[in-house]
Amino acid sequence: MAVAFSTFERLKSKGVAAYKNGDYAVAKTYLIDAGECMIELAASAKTAESRRQHEQIAAELIDLAKDCDGRRRTGSGGRGRGRVREQEEDGGSSASDWIAKEKPDIGFDDIAGLEEVKEDIRLKMIYPLAHPELAERYGITLGGGLLLYGPPGTGKTMMAKAIAHELDATFYLISPAQILSKWVGEAEQNIRKLFEAAKGESSAIIFMDEVEALVPMRKSDSSSVMQRVVPQILQELEGFDRGKEQALLFVGATNKPWDLDDAMLRPGRLDTKAYVGLPDAPARFKLLEIHFGDRPLDEDVDFGELCDELEGHSGADIKNIARQSAAIPFTEAIGGREPRPISMQDIENVIEATPPSVNPASLARYTLFAETGAA
Repeated sequence: MAVAFSTFERLKSKGVAAYKNGDYAVAKTYLIDAGECMIELAASAKTAESRRQHEQIAAELIDLAKDCDGRRRTGSGGRGRGRVREQEEDGGSSASDWIAKEKPDIGFDDIAGLEEVKEDIRLKMIYPLAHPELAERYGITLGGGLLLYGPPGTGKTMMAKAIAHELDATFYLISPAQILSKWVGEAEQNIRKLFEAAKGESSAIIFMDEVEALVPMRKSDSSSVMQRVVPQILQELEGFDRGKEQALLFVGATNKPWDLDDAMLRPGRLDTKAYVGLPDAPARFKLLEIHFGDRPLDEDVDFGELCDELEGHSGADIKNIARQSAAIPFTEAIGGREPRPISMQDIENVIEATPPSVNPASLARYTLFAETGAA
């Protein structure tokens, strides 16, 4: 299967961002993957000049990835947080490569709507920790696995960060690209190190976005790496919720829950499934307050009316609409006009030109999965 240019752009952007932030271990993984994507794109280039340009870009990315090792050795990297194991005796990356450099600063109050999802999380993590005797009496276990699924742009990553904030927990933010490796056996070692580090914390959240890429539905023609990785992560999840005093939670997020291996969805693994859907009217109102709150608004702007017009839009859609609406008077002002507030007409013009990013067919598929576990 040919590599998509969008895949290269995503990997490159994440690698460069991590490099700028001093997260050199993370940056190296993304930069190497981006370089390899570009090499594959070069092989399918239609002209010699395009091939040469692609190969040059790939070489620059690989050189930048090599520079990450030197910067890590000289101690010019980012700042770790939490009690994590340092480099293990068998070499390779350590769990500190995945730990979030900054403690999440958003809580449940900062997330619009999703009250049922928040209550599921309180029952799984917060209430048992706050009331251990009652939890033991009623056999309520602490921690375990949680699957956040739903359309893109609905706040799954924000929800995971809010959980860590509410618990004051060590937050491991990882992606499949950071776990997987072409070296035989290293991917399994990465998984083992990650879970061992989390179990050494009094409270920890392991959050994996695009979890279906790491634990896909196994097929007879699956790669040898995935045939080893899937059983390893399933094994690590067994017993992850057995501690009485440790708050340990594995959170997987996905836009494609139907692509997950069936074994991942069984009790004892990702046994709590929370649908993170499109915002309802109260949530849309709060999102408007959040994204327009610090911007100058005309007196004619009516959030109540806008809520009705924005039905079917995701949180990411609303954030983008706010940005585009603000760009209209901003562009006029830098062009020499008198600065003015954002008007209702500005916002409505943007809404009219910005259809919802999630189509009805996709929503129907999520509903079917919620009801049957399949799509």
